This record gives sequence, C-alpha cells and structure tokens, in this order.
Amino acid sequence: MTRQDFKKLFDQHFDAIRNYIYYRSGDADLATDLAQEVFMHLWEKQPDYHPKATVGLLYKMASDEFISHYRRQKLELNYKSALSFKLQDVSPEEELEYKELQQKYEKVLAGLSEKQRVVFLMSRMDGLKYHEIAERLRISVKAVEKRMKYALDDLKSKIKVK
Repeated sequence: MTRQDFKKLFDQHFDAIRNYIYYRSGDADLATDLAQEVFMHLWEKQPDYHPKATVGLLYKMASDEFISHYRRQKLELNYKSALSFKLQDVSPEEELEYKELQQKYEKVLAGLSEKQRVVFLMSRMDGLKYHEIAERLRISVKAVEKRMKYALDDLKSKIKVK
C-alpha cells in the first residue's frame, strides 16, 4: 500500500469508520480514538491494496478494535470491583497498611507492560489457565508463561511486605 493509497483510503473512509464505531459505543471521543488506532494498525500491517477488500478489512479491524476495548474496560471494572471488599474488625493501622499495599500493587500493576498486565489479569482475575489465555490472545503457551513470569517477578521485587 502506497502513501497515496493510504491517504485516499483515510480521506474517504475515516468518517465512516468513526461513525461505525460511534454507533456501537455511543462515545464520540472513543470512536475517534479507535478509528485512528484502526488506521494506524492498517498502516503498520501494509496489506496489499485492493479497494473493496481493504474497506472490508477496515470495518473488520474497527469491530475487533471496539471489542478489544470493551473487553479491556470490562476486565478493568472486574479488577476494581474485586478489590473493593469491606474490611471488618481491623485496627486503623492494619487498614492503613492494607491501603498502602493496595496502592503499591495498583501502581506496580500499572507499570507492567500491557502484554504482561493482560496475561496477569486474565490469569488472576478471570481465573483462566495458561492454554486458555494463549488461545484467546493467539500466542503460544510459552509466551504466556514468560509474560507471567516477568509480571510476577516485577510484582515480587517492587512490593516488599514487612
């Protein structure tokens, strides 16, 4: 795909792709961001340019990008809701220590690479097995194991419990 082909495709179809995502999400800013991501991914992939097929690919990529965003958002909400349980019969010192530990955990988790964080949360929050994660992310089980190892190493090294 040449720059001219890409520019022509972008100029002709950006608004339609953005509207397609907007109709699914109801959020104009999100639709614009995701549409930009779709075109960025298209440019990175550099597929052969066939006008009709490439437009179809754009819509498929837009749908996939929206679904991925929705799943990430759902995973984040599940994670946050899992952390918000009530502490009962604890001293103020224990509650403070817990809150500090929770903040440290969230900070370290946010500092992980996206790949490590996704694998870690899919394993710990969704309770998926490594082969299930590999299947969903379309990567090898070895890649899942490696990402999980690095995520756990980071968590252990950066969160020191007294």
